[in-house]
Amino acid sequence: MEKRSKDLLAKLEKKTMIRNRKQSITEMKRLTPLQYKEAHLLPLTILLEDVRSAQNVGAIFRTADAFRVEEIVLTGITPRPPHPLIHKTALGAEDAVPFRYAPTALEVIEEYKMKGYEVWCLEQTIHSTPLEECFMEERKILLVAGNEVHGVSEELVAQADRAVEIPQFGTKHSLNVSVSVGVALYALLSPLWGNLQK
Repeated sequence: MEKRSKDLLAKLEKKTMIRNRKQSITEMKRLTPLQYKEAHLLPLTILLEDVRSAQNVGAIFRTADAFRVEEIVLTGITPRPPHPLIHKTALGAEDAVPFRYAPTALEVIEEYKMKGYEVWCLEQTIHSTPLEECFMEERKILLVAGNEVHGVSEELVAQADRAVEIPQFGTKHSLNVSVSVGVALYALLSPLWGNLQK
């Protein structure tokens, strides 16, 4: 009886280990950087205006990779790859996600408006739309995130089609820029995940 109990316990432990083990890269169906560039990308580009921290930029690359955004545009003082601190937090996502640099964010906004994109900035204004009321639907979006201290510049907010605010209920009413981008991408892109099978 004792042997049978030990055998049963061993089988249960083995099943639990199998069920709880981490997936391999193959099982997760991860794309290579080349496959990412050839894959169906979601119609959202991120514009970073004067983001100071290379670690924040790297974290945004990593999040952009997870949600398969089409491009990141780095402007002003925003650090750009190749950069060791970007690489450290991006974990190589900067090799997959298309990106480019532009000296000023205004020229990028004009360019994307000409391409039919709506410009949405992550910023708290008196006319901000709460994130949960924002839906991409068939739109193409240029999502603007700003400097860690000053946020998106007033000049860019004035050019945006919409200011989007993440509702917050604590004392600070501010989030790290990379966290804000992650929250916004999840909320905006999750309804489009079915398109990633294409």
